[in-house]
Amino acid sequence: MTAARTAPVAAVIVLAAGEGTRMRSATPKVLHAIGGRTLLGHVLAATGTLNPDHLAVVIGHGREAVAEHLAAVAPKAQPVVQEEQHGTGHAVRVALEALPPLTGTVVVVAGDTPLLTAETLSGLVAAHASAGAAATVLSAVLDDPAGYGRVLRAPDGSVAGIVEQKDADDHQRAVREVNSGMYAFGAAELAAALAKLTRDNAQGEEYLTDVLGILRAQGRPVAAVAAEDPHEILGVNDRAQLAEAGRLLRDRVVRRWMREGVTVVDPATTWIDVDVELHRDAVVQPHTQLLGKTLVATGAEVGPDTTLRDCLVGEGAHVRRCDADRAVVGPQASVGPFTYLRPGTVLGPGSRAGAYVELKNAVVGEGSKVPHLSYVGDAEIGVGSNIGAATVFVNYDGVAKHHTTIGDHVRIGSDTMLVAPLEVGDGAYTAAGSVITEDVPPGAMAVGRARQRVIEGWVERKRGGTASAEAARTAREAAGQDGTRSAGGSGEAEE
Repeated sequence: MTAARTAPVAAVIVLAAGEGTRMRSATPKVLHAIGGRTLLGHVLAATGTLNPDHLAVVIGHGREAVAEHLAAVAPKAQPVVQEEQHGTGHAVRVALEALPPLTGTVVVVAGDTPLLTAETLSGLVAAHASAGAAATVLSAVLDDPAGYGRVLRAPDGSVAGIVEQKDADDHQRAVREVNSGMYAFGAAELAAALAKLTRDNAQGEEYLTDVLGILRAQGRPVAAVAAEDPHEILGVNDRAQLAEAGRLLRDRVVRRWMREGVTVVDPATTWIDVDVELHRDAVVQPHTQLLGKTLVATGAEVGPDTTLRDCLVGEGAHVRRCDADRAVVGPQASVGPFTYLRPGTVLGPGSRAGAYVELKNAVVGEGSKVPHLSYVGDAEIGVGSNIGAATVFVNYDGVAKHHTTIGDHVRIGSDTMLVAPLEVGDGAYTAAGSVITEDVPPGAMAVGRARQRVIEGWVERKRGGTASAEAARTAREAAGQDGTRSAGGSGEAEE
């Protein structure tokens, strides 16, 4: 289907009242998510481009949760409660009764079809207007149409009817064009036909498909237009179909970005949410997930084995084997491997957060480094500073969090405990193994550790019979020592 200029749309009605029993979930079916949006969210995004005068979403099962989600993602949508589910025709009738009198086109879509695109809906509406039809069916041509209602066409190409598979004869079952359950209607024709529906059928329901037969019997034209990609009509009814829809959406999104000039090394192991933005010449390595509203700028490389949620990665940055949430990685910065960036982390240009480093609510200045085995929480680090291995910013006293400020060109020695609240001035140093509890003036060396004591012979006396004691004895004998000296020259062994 080729997208055309969209004709005015009086209303879009989204059917989202079903229980979805095959999902076997406490979550309403339409609130299950793939690609960073709920199933319903994907449908609303597609229909939003039609700019309808009214948007009605029919809800029923889990109505409170669905209504709350609607308020968050589509506040202009009008939730319409279908107290009892008596079929698709009944659902549409309930929606029309909740809306003001309509003139023009009414589009009806299913709330569990996340692969539906704006282009296909625009094409449906344009074809409906062009044909001057009372109703236009969105169809698809499937290699295996089993289970779907077949679209039967008259010699002039119009729709003669829709027959369910269980009611079809052998000739009709050979038809590969199927009904999606989504339509464009003339508002007046739809309202009049809905009033004629009955529940005189095996299911005791009002079928929306019966509207087409009513219109056809009245001599009103009924058309059908096939989606170019048959996957767009696929609904989700269980977890297996949810996963398959997720895979198809993943493939679509990844393919789009590769065509925009992004290198995706292994598309099969790369998951990119629909709201992610990637710039040209970005590189995405295998086993990477880019989630939420993450942005990866030009020339940046992300992955392998990386998950970013709502993150910003600057130009030329390199992020590998990292898990990050609401973090900013500046241009030319380096992250990883095995790094955890928690919310509020901001890495300045050319900075580094290395192996086994965790940062939370921390700003790291331009060119500064936290190379390995450190925790930085509630802190600000200036320009050109280095945080030695195994340093911990001690930010929590058991009741409240406290802040640490590290100045420019500071050198924090390895295995330093920085006990907040604390400020280390520009150009200052701390000695390795220190516990720093007081502010350090600019240019000072801070040492916060006990003087080392050496108690010779302790292992042989206190750990006799161990491998350590045997090794010590052998080394002592080789050196010609008798092992009787003790630290401090007291002549009495200490522990």
